Amino acid sequence: MEKFGGISRSRTHKSLLGMEVSRSKSVPVWALLSLVTNGVLILTVAQLVMRGHNLTESSPASAALTEEAAEEEIRQSTNSAKAMLDVPVPGQRHKWTYQQWVTQLGREAEAAATNRPPKLSVLAGDSLSMWFPTKLLPPDRIWLNQGISGETSVGLLKRLQLFDRTAPDTVFVMIGINDLLRGASDEEILDNQRQIIRDLRWAHPKAQVVVQSILPHSGEQATWENRDRLLAIPNSRIRAINRRLKEIASSENVLYLDLHPLFADAEGNLLTELSTDGLHLNDRGYLVWRSALQMFGQMQLKNES
Repeated sequence: MEKFGGISRSRTHKSLLGMEVSRSKSVPVWALLSLVTNGVLILTVAQLVMRGHNLTESSPASAALTEEAAEEEIRQSTNSAKAMLDVPVPGQRHKWTYQQWVTQLGREAEAAATNRPPKLSVLAGDSLSMWFPTKLLPPDRIWLNQGISGETSVGLLKRLQLFDRTAPDTVFVMIGINDLLRGASDEEILDNQRQIIRDLRWAHPKAQVVVQSILPHSGEQATWENRDRLLAIPNSRIRAINRRLKEIASSENVLYLDLHPLFADAEGNLLTELSTDGLHLNDRGYLVWRSALQMFGQMQLKNES
């Protein structure tokens, strides 16, 4: 039994766990499209990096926006969803506790559910999703950001019901790096990912669920404050988890967006030109992610039956 905002509710996955899904032995169209998409995305990213965008680098604390710009982005996002939210000033938001963030995201989700915008997509995850600048998100859809800094797969699983009533068209999930930083095992992370997928399919049967790979870190070149904890996680381990995550996505009949190769250098580390500290992304990193989302939407989401 879980409680959010005074509303208690129990969940069960029996309908999914007990269901046998027949699958064709032939290679599905979406799998072939996935290969093509990732190839095109890699070329797109290479062009972006070589082009050398002259962007101001962001940090997790600023999200590449001044406080005034952040307030304006919040206002524009709210207006686009035709929702009136009680949003404190950004300076206070940066000091919020986890539970305060959960409460606020619940309000934003409720506002989106009350005045549901067309082509609603949800970003569910940790600080990487949370600090995705609104100005850099693909403009062809309305975005509901449900990311919280420091979030783990366990925490995300517990609060998925916050946006149950939003009826999104697509839900993009990226989670797992904080689990690794906190010492979770691969099996724990993958099992939680599987439960997240099943929960989303149960709550949003008409939505397309997209599982995104865990991004690498910059290894020895990282400058993040907890660098030692980061270095204790080999990027080879992240790649191995991603391979299994892709298999889970396939077995659960959801889409998989492999972002990892778009952000990794020849040694498999996060490209420093796409990051602020070897863990979080700067504006160039978010531009790569944005391009991936746009290309993925054009080549896979529209072709998904």
